[in-house]
Amino acid sequence: MDIQRTVLWVVFSLSLLLLWDNWMRHNGKPSMFFPGLTQEVAKPAAGNAPAAKGDVPQASTSAAPGAAAVPAGAPAAKSEIVTITTDVVKVDIDTMGGEIKRLELLKHKDAVDPNKNMLLFDPGSKHTYLGQTGLIGGDFPNHKSAYIAKPGPRTLDNGNQVQLVLESEQGGVKLIKTYTFTRGEYTIGVKHDIVNNSGAPINPSLYLQLVRDGNNMENESHFYSTFTGPVVYTDTDKYQKMTFEDIEEGKAKHATKADNGWVALVQHYFVTAIVPPEKMSREIYTKKIGNNLYSTGTILPVGTVAPGATTSVESRLYSGPQETETLEKLAPGLDLVKDYGLLTIIAKPIFWLMTQIHKILGNWGWTIIALTVLIKLAFFPLSAASYRSMAKMKTVTPKMQSIRERFKSDPAKMNQAMMELYRTEKINPLGGCLPIVVQIPVFIALYWVLLASVEMRNAPWLGWIQDLAAPDPFYILPVLMAVSMFIQTKLNPTPPDPIQAKVMMFMPIVFSVMFFFFPAGLVLYWVVNNILSIAQQWVITKKIEAGQPA
Repeated sequence: MDIQRTVLWVVFSLSLLLLWDNWMRHNGKPSMFFPGLTQEVAKPAAGNAPAAKGDVPQASTSAAPGAAAVPAGAPAAKSEIVTITTDVVKVDIDTMGGEIKRLELLKHKDAVDPNKNMLLFDPGSKHTYLGQTGLIGGDFPNHKSAYIAKPGPRTLDNGNQVQLVLESEQGGVKLIKTYTFTRGEYTIGVKHDIVNNSGAPINPSLYLQLVRDGNNMENESHFYSTFTGPVVYTDTDKYQKMTFEDIEEGKAKHATKADNGWVALVQHYFVTAIVPPEKMSREIYTKKIGNNLYSTGTILPVGTVAPGATTSVESRLYSGPQETETLEKLAPGLDLVKDYGLLTIIAKPIFWLMTQIHKILGNWGWTIIALTVLIKLAFFPLSAASYRSMAKMKTVTPKMQSIRERFKSDPAKMNQAMMELYRTEKINPLGGCLPIVVQIPVFIALYWVLLASVEMRNAPWLGWIQDLAAPDPFYILPVLMAVSMFIQTKLNPTPPDPIQAKVMMFMPIVFSVMFFFFPAGLVLYWVVNNILSIAQQWVITKKIEAGQPA
C-alpha cells in the first residue's frame, strides 16, 4: 500500500473539511470539530450579571442626559465632543456620560479603505463600540450623567502627555474622570476621584465596561476564521474567551470574582482591554444589553467614603494593535489575546525568532523568507529522509504496477508480493510520511503566527506586495504556488490508479484558488518552502536514479 499517497489524501480531505468548518463558523454556525473552541470553561459563580449594589445603567448609543446637578456658579452642562489627539490615536469623548465614543488609530489604515485610519471605538449606525464608566450603589454619576470638561490642551504639541478632566456631581457625590494620554502609547490612564460632599457616608462601586455590537469585521475573509468577542483573564482561571452567541444564549462561562486580571474585546489584529488595579476586589460580567449589543466589564467596590473624603481608583485602558512586547509589559496574560490556537507553545518561539530576524533585515517579507529557510534547514535531515523514500518508491513504481496487475484478483497475494518488494528494495513504506508528520505542528504554528501578527498588517515586501496581511492584488504568488505544487506532484511517485493520478494533478489548482484569498505573507511562506523542497527533492531523486548515495 502506498502510505505516502494515503497521507496526502488525508491532508487534502482535512484541508477541505477545515475550510468548510471555517466558512460555517464565519457565518455564525457551530464548529463541526471544535464546538467548545471559542469558549474556555471556568469555575464561575451562578450567572454572569453584576451582583454589586445596584446594576450598571443600560448602555445607550446616543447621548442621554442624566440627573446630574451642576455645581453652583458653573456653566450649564451640555453635550460636547472633546477630541484628544496624540501621535498614535485620535479619541472623541462625549461630556454627556464621559464615555469614549470614537478611537482612531493614526498608525494603522482601514482594511477596506486604505485612505482612512483604523477605527476601534465607533458610535456609527453600522457599528457600535464604546467605553463607559460610572458609579453604582446609589444616586451617583454614571455614564448617562452630564459632565463638564475642564479647560486644558487637547493635543500633545511639544509635551509627552495630555489630560482630559471631566466632572459630574449628583446627589452630593462628585465623580472626577481623568483621562491621561501619553506620546507613542495606546495605553490610556483612567483615574476616578470620588468626592463625598453629601454629608453622609457612601459605599459606591465603580464600573468600567466595553460595549460592542456582535458584528464581525467588514473585511474578514471567508477562507479563514479569527476570533472576535469578549475575553477574561484571572490568575486562577487564566485566559477565557466567549462568543457573542454564547452571551446571547446565556451560555457564556467565565470567572466572575477576582482581585486581579483584566477584561477585553478582541478582534483580528486589535484589542481593547480594561486593566483595573491589582489586588483590588472585583466582579466580572458579560451580558446582552440590547438588540445585537453586548457589554463586558468589571465592578470595583470602592468601600466606604466618609463625608468630605475623596477616594481614588486608577485603571488603564489599552486600545490598539496586538503587539506582543507591549501587551506583555502591560498586564500578565494580556499577550494571549494574540491567539495562536492550540500550538501556542510552538508559535511563541517562532514569533520571537521572527522579531530577531526583523531587527536585522528590517522588512517583514524578507523576514518570512529568511525564517522559511531556517526552518527548512532545521528539518533538512527529516525532509531528506522523506524525499529519499519517495525517490525509491518512484524507481520501483513500474514493479509495483506489475504486481497490482498480476494479483488484482487476489489482495492477499498482492500485499505479500508488495512486502517482498519492499524488503528486496530496502524501502520503508512509512519512511516518506513520518518525517512529514513530525513537521506538521511547526507548519501549523507558523501559519497562525503569520495570520495573527499585526506586524504584517500594512507591511510592504517589494513591488506589488504593499501589505503582507492582504491577498496578493495581482495573484502572482498564488500562481507561483500552483506551479510549485505541480512540479512537486511530478517529482512524487505516480499513483497507479489513473483517476487518482488525475486528482493529484488537479490538487495544485484547488489549493491555488484557496490561496488567492489568503494573506500574501502566508502565500509567500508556502511558495518559498515549496521552492526549497523542490530543489532538495530534485537533487535527491536524481542521485537515487543514478544509483548514487543521497
